[in-house]
Amino acid sequence: MKTKFFLKLVSLILCTCSSIIVFGQDIVQIAKNDGTVNFDGVPDEAFWQKARQFELIMHIPNFEAAPSEDTKTYISYDDNFLWVGAFLNYQNPENIVSTSKKRDEKSKNPDSFGILLDTYDDNENALAFFTMPAGQRIDYAVSNDAQKMPGPPGTATAQNYSWNTFWDVKTARTATGWAVEMRIPFSSLRFQEVNGRVKMGLLINRGVSHNNELDTYPAADPKYGRLAANKPSLAQTIELSGVKSKKPVYIAPYISVGTEKINDLNEEETAFDSSDDNKLTGGVDIKYSLTSNLTMDLTFNTDFAQVEADDEQVNLTRYALFFPEKRMFFQERSSIFDYKLSGPSKLFYSRRIGIDEDGCLTPILGGARLTGRIGKWDMGFMDMQTQKQNTSPSENFGVLRFRRQVINTNSYVGAIMTSRVGADINDSYSYGVDGIFRIFGDDYIEAGVAQTTDPEGTDFSAGIENTFYRASWQRRSEVGFAYDLSYAYTGENFDPQVGFLSKYGTKGSRIKLQYGWLPGPESKLFKFSIDGTFYESYRVTDGGLETGMYGPGFNLNTKKGWMVNMDLNYRIEGVDEEFELDDDVVVPADKYKTYTSRFTLMSPVSKPLSTTIMMSGGQFYDGNNVTATVQPIYNLSASLQLSGYYNYSHVVFSNRKQEMNAHVGRLKFLYMYNTKLSFSSFVQYNSVNDVTVANFRLRYNPKEGNDLYVVYNEIRPTEDYVDNDLEEPKFLNRIFQVKYVYTFQL
Repeated sequence: MKTKFFLKLVSLILCTCSSIIVFGQDIVQIAKNDGTVNFDGVPDEAFWQKARQFELIMHIPNFEAAPSEDTKTYISYDDNFLWVGAFLNYQNPENIVSTSKKRDEKSKNPDSFGILLDTYDDNENALAFFTMPAGQRIDYAVSNDAQKMPGPPGTATAQNYSWNTFWDVKTARTATGWAVEMRIPFSSLRFQEVNGRVKMGLLINRGVSHNNELDTYPAADPKYGRLAANKPSLAQTIELSGVKSKKPVYIAPYISVGTEKINDLNEEETAFDSSDDNKLTGGVDIKYSLTSNLTMDLTFNTDFAQVEADDEQVNLTRYALFFPEKRMFFQERSSIFDYKLSGPSKLFYSRRIGIDEDGCLTPILGGARLTGRIGKWDMGFMDMQTQKQNTSPSENFGVLRFRRQVINTNSYVGAIMTSRVGADINDSYSYGVDGIFRIFGDDYIEAGVAQTTDPEGTDFSAGIENTFYRASWQRRSEVGFAYDLSYAYTGENFDPQVGFLSKYGTKGSRIKLQYGWLPGPESKLFKFSIDGTFYESYRVTDGGLETGMYGPGFNLNTKKGWMVNMDLNYRIEGVDEEFELDDDVVVPADKYKTYTSRFTLMSPVSKPLSTTIMMSGGQFYDGNNVTATVQPIYNLSASLQLSGYYNYSHVVFSNRKQEMNAHVGRLKFLYMYNTKLSFSSFVQYNSVNDVTVANFRLRYNPKEGNDLYVVYNEIRPTEDYVDNDLEEPKFLNRIFQVKYVYTFQL
């Protein structure tokens, strides 16, 4: 009955939304150019005089004010490339900040310039192409209209920096500042041609570090949050004529050689079993553009030796931790496969493929992926086959996803199917339908229904027990009154075996109310807001309260770049089963009522040294907890960057005489000889797992698709790794590997 009611609600929403009047946006024409460019970083040829020019306006710190520094921006195209040029001028060129040569630099310390292209003009997804004075390539993909998903910090983001594509950029210093030339092959863009014309959304960003300033075209209202300048829905629609997408074939074979040594504690914990494995392997990835908007990727004997290890974390909850996907094969148009459940949970989670429950890699024999657009439908298809290894069986993973615009340019409906078929496990299937509807102004309604097969993997007939559904109503604004009202239900047998689910068998609602202000040009404050949260989650098995959270919050941003966040919470935790925090620290089943507080301070990221400090404390189940985190980043020069992370948690249960001190430390070092050659290393320490992890990586990347990696990774036990008198080995795992990839274009 609940499912039928929910489907009727979705139908009512669709009917209501269909009556909305949508007004079109003016389209800016970009003229084709038959001139030539001397690709040297300075857009001074006659070609650029025929290009379309754009005038930027200040986004922060004073919205719609005139930029403090002059910018001249040009965009044009020829048969092969979209060309972007710019002169970034300064009243005093000594104010140029250039403190990085890093590929995909994320910090906002150096000055920057770039564009975002909503290549399908769908108001939800975009590809970003940026650079800094050193001339490095920075590209990333934007999804979900740059709207951050709900969930703990780091679990979900609208910017995917792991996405890379083929393009070039050059920069040069001038007498008045610096200059940029970008050439982006049309073969690297996916777009739809209609009657010989192509429409895309365009956003231009320029960062001026010494003023903590961001200028944009078109104007991007900061009421939409810190990623407003990345929102495809705010982009200007441009139109190109006579674009003929090239359809090259990229063939990227690799060869990898290395050695691995393992010391593994046996099940009885009486000895360490040692093993050696010398590796010589190879494989190939193939990319082929079937049409201008449909791409096929094939992979054989896939290898991810160069992927950086996950950051160590300490889990003080009852639920699984979420780790982001970093492997390149799964990045392009990855947003098409997104199907949100609740919080960080997803119906499809690519880390299920080739990574076992312990986080160890399982060999991938091969696979195929097809992404792009067919008519009005965005589509994504993936099929991957893994190899049997140790206790992990050989498995086949599949996902098929479709989405399309309806009603207006900010509304979508979609469907998804997933499968997981194993040699000696129960098969698992899932399907879902979802939608997002902009009903008026900044108000959106989202809804979704999904089902998985029963625990035996036979069928979907168990009904509500293996069903998930959700609905939410949001006002997406950080100025004035805003809200997020949501409800989600997860059946007790709902288990997406190709997805990620943090909480099983729960139902509940979340209400967040907020009021925000932009004080204006005379104030030293950029924006501030107050909010209140009401959240309750109940177990569907017995109706008992799983989690309740209630309390106010406060956020503040200054025009100099300081950020402050504070919140107070009254929490209720209904623990129905005892769980461990550590070997000697357990939380018994009971209902716990606690008061907690949290404080976060971020210094200006535009400075060479920036720091994030987080502190939280208060009652913790039937004890107390204090947690402190500090995360500094120091750009010593354009060639050297240091970053650190330290998290300390002190948990005490006095009535049970149990205590836990958890330390996680991380130190990262990055040396950039130039934009092509870099050396990075990090050391991590986790006191809960009693391990130290070290990683060293050299990367030589003369051009996109051609890479040499030299990687060394080591995991060492601490003195407390085993409880008995058994002597720990010097290391648990040691890997040395050299990998070379060369891409041929046909």
